[in-house]
Amino acid sequence: MATEGADVRAAAGPVGETGNQDDRASVDAVAAAEAARPANGETVRIDSWIWAVRLVKTRSLGATACRGGHVRVNGERVKPAYAVRVGDEVRLRHAGRERIVVVKRLIRKRVGAPVAVQCYVDNSPPPPPRETVAPAGVRDRGAGRPTKRDRRELERLRDLGGPGDSHGRDRP
Repeated sequence: MATEGADVRAAAGPVGETGNQDDRASVDAVAAAEAARPANGETVRIDSWIWAVRLVKTRSLGATACRGGHVRVNGERVKPAYAVRVGDEVRLRHAGRERIVVVKRLIRKRVGAPVAVQCYVDNSPPPPPRETVAPAGVRDRGAGRPTKRDRRELERLRDLGGPGDSHGRDRP
């Protein structure tokens, strides 16, 4: 295994004054993924794999998601101990959205985000756009107590002082 990582570095060429820093980073990422790869004949559990590629924060969250039916491999609900293989399509419902990934590389240890992204193909739909929320009338710290005019402006921003309120100004 160690020789495979060395072969990858040797194939990339020398890195130094003439080498590109991005090339070095990608070579190191591939070497890290190779080090996290399971040994020959060893399988990787689905809960462990989705944790290792950073789709969930903890392995126990991955196992809980599997038990709850939130993880599907090739369309089938799976248990946490399911052995994932290269080419499997994994669907994970987590944090209000669905992630659809295809397994490119099996790893058993958690790796950095740049390495984790190289272990799967992300076919997920784009996340929904974030709603823009207007500021709710925040005052500067130490500005003192708001005046009556300031309070009315804050109420108008917060939609508390709409027409027909009890301030007396909007009555007929």
